[in-house]
Amino acid sequence: MRVCRLGDADEVARTAADATAGAARGAIAERGVFTLVLAGGDTPRRMYERLAGDSAIDGSRVEFFWGDERPVPPEHPDSNFGMARAALLRPLGIDPVRIHRIETERADLDAAARDYENELAKVTGARPGEPPPHLDLVLLGMGDDGHTASLFPYTAALSESQRWVVANDVPALSTRRVTIVFPLIERARSVFVLVTGEKKAATLAEVLEGPLDPERLPSQRLCAHPGVEWFFVDAAAASRLRSRGRSGA
Repeated sequence: MRVCRLGDADEVARTAADATAGAARGAIAERGVFTLVLAGGDTPRRMYERLAGDSAIDGSRVEFFWGDERPVPPEHPDSNFGMARAALLRPLGIDPVRIHRIETERADLDAAARDYENELAKVTGARPGEPPPHLDLVLLGMGDDGHTASLFPYTAALSESQRWVVANDVPALSTRRVTIVFPLIERARSVFVLVTGEKKAATLAEVLEGPLDPERLPSQRLCAHPGVEWFFVDAAAASRLRSRGRSGA
Protein backbone atom coordinates (compact mmCIF):
# COMPACT_ATOMS: atom_id res chain seq x y z
CA MET A 1 0.00 0.00 0.00
CA ARG A 2 1.40 3.38 -1.07
CA VAL A 3 0.30 6.87 -0.14
CA CYS A 4 0.45 9.42 -2.94
CA ARG A 5 0.27 12.99 -1.57
CA LEU A 6 -1.02 15.54 -4.04
CA GLY A 7 -1.71 19.24 -3.85
CA ASP A 8 -5.48 19.41 -3.93
CA ALA A 9 -8.65 17.53 -4.83
CA ASP A 10 -8.31 18.36 -8.52
CA GLU A 11 -4.83 16.86 -8.63
CA VAL A 12 -6.09 13.77 -6.81
CA ALA A 13 -8.85 13.41 -9.39
CA ARG A 14 -6.43 13.85 -12.30
CA THR A 15 -3.85 11.39 -10.95
CA ALA A 16 -6.44 8.77 -10.06
CA ALA A 17 -8.06 9.16 -13.49
CA ASP A 18 -4.72 8.58 -15.20
CA ALA A 19 -4.08 5.51 -13.04
CA THR A 20 -7.56 4.17 -13.77
CA ALA A 21 -7.07 4.63 -17.50
CA GLY A 22 -3.78 2.76 -17.24
CA ALA A 23 -5.42 -0.10 -15.35
CA ALA A 24 -8.15 -0.25 -17.99
CA ARG A 25 -5.66 -0.48 -20.85
CA GLY A 26 -3.77 -3.25 -19.09
CA ALA A 27 -6.88 -5.30 -18.30
CA ILE A 28 -8.31 -4.92 -21.80
CA ALA A 29 -5.01 -5.93 -23.38
CA GLU A 30 -4.76 -8.99 -21.14
CA ARG A 31 -8.38 -10.13 -20.77
CA GLY A 32 -10.42 -8.12 -23.27
CA VAL A 33 -12.56 -6.47 -20.61
CA PHE A 34 -12.17 -4.12 -17.64
CA THR A 35 -14.42 -4.60 -14.62
CA LEU A 36 -14.67 -1.31 -12.73
CA VAL A 37 -16.45 -0.57 -9.45
CA LEU A 38 -17.38 3.10 -9.10
CA ALA A 39 -17.58 5.16 -5.90
CA GLY A 40 -19.71 8.14 -4.98
CA GLY A 41 -18.57 11.54 -3.75
CA ASP A 42 -17.22 14.83 -5.03
CA THR A 43 -13.64 13.71 -5.69
CA PRO A 44 -14.72 10.65 -7.73
CA ARG A 45 -17.08 12.95 -9.66
CA ARG A 46 -14.12 15.14 -10.63
CA MET A 47 -12.21 12.03 -11.59
CA TYR A 48 -15.06 10.78 -13.80
CA GLU A 49 -15.28 14.14 -15.53
CA ARG A 50 -11.56 13.93 -16.22
CA LEU A 51 -11.91 10.43 -17.66
CA ALA A 52 -14.85 11.47 -19.83
CA GLY A 53 -13.13 14.65 -21.03
CA ASP A 54 -9.99 12.81 -22.08
CA SER A 55 -11.84 9.81 -23.53
CA ALA A 56 -9.09 7.81 -21.85
CA ILE A 57 -11.12 4.61 -21.48
CA ASP A 58 -12.58 2.41 -24.20
CA GLY A 59 -16.06 2.26 -22.72
CA SER A 60 -17.13 -0.53 -25.05
CA ARG A 61 -14.79 -2.87 -23.13
CA VAL A 62 -15.73 -1.81 -19.58
CA GLU A 63 -18.31 -3.35 -17.25
CA PHE A 64 -19.42 -0.67 -14.77
CA PHE A 65 -20.50 -1.61 -11.23
CA TRP A 66 -21.06 0.35 -8.02
CA GLY A 67 -19.60 -0.17 -4.56
CA ASP A 68 -22.63 1.09 -2.69
CA GLU A 69 -25.86 2.98 -3.09
CA ARG A 70 -28.27 4.98 -0.96
CA PRO A 71 -31.96 3.96 -0.82
CA VAL A 72 -33.02 6.51 -3.44
CA PRO A 73 -34.17 6.33 -7.07
CA PRO A 74 -31.58 6.88 -9.81
CA GLU A 75 -32.84 10.43 -10.52
CA HIS A 76 -32.32 11.53 -6.91
CA PRO A 77 -29.45 14.00 -6.31
CA ASP A 78 -28.00 11.66 -3.66
CA SER A 79 -27.77 8.71 -6.07
CA ASN A 80 -24.22 7.48 -6.68
CA PHE A 81 -25.43 6.02 -9.95
CA GLY A 82 -27.01 9.30 -11.01
CA MET A 83 -23.78 11.19 -10.35
CA ALA A 84 -21.68 8.72 -12.35
CA ARG A 85 -24.20 8.68 -15.18
CA ALA A 86 -24.02 12.46 -15.52
CA ALA A 87 -20.24 12.77 -15.09
CA LEU A 88 -18.98 9.69 -16.95
CA LEU A 89 -21.45 7.32 -18.56
CA ARG A 90 -23.48 9.72 -20.67
CA PRO A 91 -20.47 11.72 -21.89
CA LEU A 92 -18.78 8.49 -22.99
CA GLY A 93 -21.97 7.13 -24.58
CA ILE A 94 -21.75 3.86 -22.65
CA ASP A 95 -24.03 1.08 -23.88
CA PRO A 96 -26.67 0.45 -21.16
CA VAL A 97 -25.92 -3.28 -21.31
CA ARG A 98 -22.55 -2.54 -19.66
CA ILE A 99 -24.04 -0.45 -16.84
CA HIS A 100 -24.92 -2.50 -13.77
CA ARG A 101 -26.58 -0.29 -11.17
CA ILE A 102 -27.95 -1.24 -7.76
CA GLU A 103 -31.75 -0.93 -7.74
CA THR A 104 -32.10 0.71 -4.33
CA GLU A 105 -35.37 2.40 -5.21
CA ARG A 106 -36.97 -0.98 -4.43
CA ALA A 107 -38.76 -1.45 -1.11
CA ASP A 108 -36.93 -4.71 -0.35
CA LEU A 109 -33.25 -3.78 -0.11
CA ASP A 110 -32.26 -7.31 0.90
CA ALA A 111 -33.68 -8.58 -2.38
CA ALA A 112 -31.93 -5.75 -4.25
CA ALA A 113 -28.62 -6.81 -2.68
CA ARG A 114 -29.17 -10.47 -3.61
CA ASP A 115 -30.05 -9.52 -7.15
CA TYR A 116 -26.95 -7.36 -7.44
CA GLU A 117 -24.80 -10.24 -6.26
CA ASN A 118 -26.42 -12.37 -8.96
CA GLU A 119 -25.70 -9.65 -11.54
CA LEU A 120 -22.03 -9.60 -10.52
CA ALA A 121 -21.95 -13.37 -10.83
CA LYS A 122 -23.61 -13.38 -14.25
CA VAL A 123 -21.27 -10.78 -15.73
CA THR A 124 -18.06 -12.19 -14.27
CA GLY A 125 -18.82 -15.91 -14.53
CA ALA A 126 -18.53 -16.45 -10.78
CA ARG A 127 -21.06 -18.30 -8.63
CA PRO A 128 -22.87 -16.86 -5.59
CA GLY A 129 -21.86 -18.73 -2.44
CA GLU A 130 -18.38 -19.36 -3.80
CA PRO A 131 -15.32 -17.04 -3.60
CA PRO A 132 -16.05 -13.63 -5.15
CA PRO A 133 -14.82 -12.73 -8.63
CA HIS A 134 -11.52 -10.96 -9.24
CA LEU A 135 -12.76 -7.53 -10.28
CA ASP A 136 -10.12 -5.42 -12.00
CA LEU A 137 -10.43 -2.17 -10.05
CA VAL A 138 -12.49 -1.03 -7.08
CA LEU A 139 -12.61 2.72 -6.46
CA LEU A 140 -13.29 3.73 -2.86
CA GLY A 141 -13.43 6.81 -0.69
CA MET A 142 -13.18 7.21 3.07
CA GLY A 143 -15.62 9.01 5.35
CA ASP A 144 -14.53 11.13 8.26
CA ASP A 145 -15.72 8.30 10.54
CA GLY A 146 -13.43 5.81 8.77
CA HIS A 147 -16.09 4.05 6.70
CA THR A 148 -15.55 3.00 3.09
CA ALA A 149 -18.25 2.10 0.56
CA SER A 150 -21.19 1.75 3.00
CA LEU A 151 -19.18 -0.32 5.46
CA PHE A 152 -19.75 1.85 8.51
CA PRO A 153 -18.21 1.42 11.98
CA TYR A 154 -19.74 -1.30 14.14
CA THR A 155 -22.23 -2.46 11.51
CA ALA A 156 -23.13 -6.03 10.64
CA ALA A 157 -21.67 -5.92 7.12
CA LEU A 158 -18.14 -5.71 8.56
CA SER A 159 -18.31 -9.34 9.63
CA GLU A 160 -19.97 -10.68 6.48
CA SER A 161 -17.94 -13.56 5.06
CA GLN A 162 -20.27 -15.39 2.66
CA ARG A 163 -22.18 -12.76 0.72
CA TRP A 164 -20.62 -10.29 -1.75
CA VAL A 165 -23.33 -7.63 -1.44
CA VAL A 166 -25.62 -6.86 1.49
CA ALA A 167 -28.16 -4.36 2.72
CA ASN A 168 -26.41 -2.82 5.70
CA ASP A 169 -28.23 -1.17 8.61
CA VAL A 170 -26.52 2.12 9.54
CA PRO A 171 -28.05 3.21 12.87
CA ALA A 172 -25.84 6.29 13.11
CA LEU A 173 -27.54 7.65 9.98
CA SER A 174 -30.96 6.06 10.60
CA THR A 175 -30.82 4.39 7.21
CA ARG A 176 -29.92 1.27 5.26
CA ARG A 177 -27.60 1.11 2.28
CA VAL A 178 -26.69 -1.61 -0.17
CA THR A 179 -22.94 -2.19 -0.24
CA ILE A 180 -20.28 -4.56 -1.45
CA VAL A 181 -18.37 -6.17 1.42
CA PHE A 182 -14.74 -6.77 2.24
CA PRO A 183 -14.48 -10.33 0.84
CA LEU A 184 -15.30 -8.89 -2.61
CA ILE A 185 -13.04 -5.85 -2.21
CA GLU A 186 -10.17 -8.02 -1.05
CA ARG A 187 -10.38 -10.22 -4.17
CA ALA A 188 -9.99 -7.25 -6.52
CA ARG A 189 -6.87 -7.00 -8.62
CA SER A 190 -6.49 -3.33 -7.68
CA VAL A 191 -8.09 -0.92 -5.23
CA PHE A 192 -7.66 2.86 -5.32
CA VAL A 193 -8.73 4.93 -2.30
CA LEU A 194 -9.35 8.66 -2.79
CA VAL A 195 -9.32 10.90 0.29
CA THR A 196 -9.50 14.69 0.24
CA GLY A 197 -10.21 17.51 2.66
CA GLU A 198 -9.01 18.67 6.07
CA LYS A 199 -12.13 17.22 7.71
CA LYS A 200 -10.71 13.73 7.09
CA ALA A 201 -7.14 14.44 8.21
CA ALA A 202 -7.40 13.13 11.77
CA THR A 203 -9.20 9.96 10.69
CA LEU A 204 -6.78 9.29 7.85
CA ALA A 205 -3.87 9.53 10.29
CA GLU A 206 -5.58 7.02 12.56
CA VAL A 207 -6.38 4.68 9.68
CA LEU A 208 -2.86 4.69 8.25
CA GLU A 209 -0.72 5.14 11.36
CA GLY A 210 -2.85 4.39 14.42
CA PRO A 211 -3.54 1.21 16.41
CA LEU A 212 -5.45 -1.46 14.52
CA ASP A 213 -9.19 -1.18 15.26
CA PRO A 214 -11.12 -2.02 12.07
CA GLU A 215 -14.50 -2.23 13.81
CA ARG A 216 -14.18 1.45 14.68
CA LEU A 217 -12.22 2.35 11.54
CA PRO A 218 -13.32 -0.04 8.77
CA SER A 219 -10.95 1.53 6.22
CA GLN A 220 -8.03 0.06 8.16
CA ARG A 221 -8.84 -3.30 6.56
CA LEU A 222 -7.71 -1.84 3.26
CA CYS A 223 -4.19 -1.18 4.56
CA ALA A 224 -3.42 -4.89 4.88
CA HIS A 225 -4.81 -5.80 1.46
CA PRO A 226 -2.11 -6.26 -1.21
CA GLY A 227 -4.46 -5.10 -3.98
CA VAL A 228 -4.71 -1.62 -2.46
CA GLU A 229 -2.12 0.01 -4.66
CA TRP A 230 -2.72 3.61 -3.73
CA PHE A 231 -4.23 5.91 -1.19
CA PHE A 232 -4.50 9.11 -3.27
CA VAL A 233 -4.71 11.98 -0.78
CA ASP A 234 -4.54 15.76 -1.01
CA ALA A 235 -2.41 18.01 1.19
CA ALA A 236 -5.30 18.85 3.49
CA ALA A 237 -6.19 15.21 4.18
CA ALA A 238 -2.50 14.31 4.64
CA SER A 239 -1.74 17.21 6.98
CA ARG A 240 -1.67 15.04 10.12
CA LEU A 241 0.32 12.11 8.75
CA ARG A 242 3.74 11.57 10.31
CA SER A 243 5.29 9.72 7.37
CA ARG A 244 5.91 11.55 4.12
CA GLY A 245 4.78 8.92 1.62
CA ARG A 246 5.19 9.69 -2.06
CA SER A 247 4.52 13.20 -3.32
CA GLY A 248 3.37 14.17 -6.77
CA ALA A 249 1.87 12.23 -9.63
